[in-house]
Amino acid sequence: MNSYGKFAQNAWKTMSPSQYELIVDPEAWFTSLGKEAENSVDDLQVQIAGHDTPGETYLEKVGRLNNAKMQAEEIVRAEMLTPQPGELLEEEPEDEEPSSMSVALEYMKEVNRQHRDDLEDLQQEELEREMKLL
Repeated sequence: MNSYGKFAQNAWKTMSPSQYELIVDPEAWFTSLGKEAENSVDDLQVQIAGHDTPGETYLEKVGRLNNAKMQAEEIVRAEMLTPQPGELLEEEPEDEEPSSMSVALEYMKEVNRQHRDDLEDLQQEELEREMKLL
């Protein structure tokens, strides 16, 4: 099992233990999910990194590629490797305060939403720059 599969398995055990218990063969399921996530990270990383820019130095390119990989991993972790809200059956009773886990989950969702918006803005700016060069 690769690191993405291990991350997903730990996330499901922690965030949705009752759903985790329903998985017939967790080892096989998370191994498969990890491979799928790795492929998604690779594909998304290429899209985020974009093309080499004229005059880009070696270190700038390394930084751009590393940043693209980290962004791709963050997106894949949020969208593929953690249980989605509908899959979380352990809901808080309405009269109780939310647990620290649910507060952290809501915060991460908001951070991921903001990250996706920022990424879309950057991609739009890149497209506009490329159009000006043509």
